[in-house]
Amino acid sequence: MLASTMIATAASAAGLGIAALTAWRKRFLAAARITAYALVPVGLAMTGILRWLTGLVFNPGVWLGFGVLALSALLFMVTRAVERRGGKPSRKERKAAEAAAGREAMAPGASSPSLTSGRDIPRAQAKGKKSGGAEDFSDIEAILKKHGI
Repeated sequence: MLASTMIATAASAAGLGIAALTAWRKRFLAAARITAYALVPVGLAMTGILRWLTGLVFNPGVWLGFGVLALSALLFMVTRAVERRGGKPSRKERKAAEAAAGREAMAPGASSPSLTSGRDIPRAQAKGKKSGGAEDFSDIEAILKKHGI
């Protein structure tokens, strides 16, 4: 760990030398900016961040962890691509189909939803057509029976 501190100190010293030459050429704004960049490595070494970074970069376990994360991301992308290519509808398509099914419960010209489904109509007609108003009651009876009343 001492080597990384020495390297940071040497890099900062070189940067400060370049800043001094720039200031000697009367480019003070650029010299101040170079000085700011030159002080970063020493500041990182003094705070311990440099030690943490070198431990992160030179630790094989960390790189294995990055490899596992990359493999996980790759598997997510592959399974998503296979899912899209398959015959299954996507989430957006399923939600659109559910919304469309909710809208189909009402006939286009109707002012309110119908009370019977399409399957109940043949049963009501199968009871036989009676004359006039009796036919209307058979429809109502079918609806009431459907709802258990």
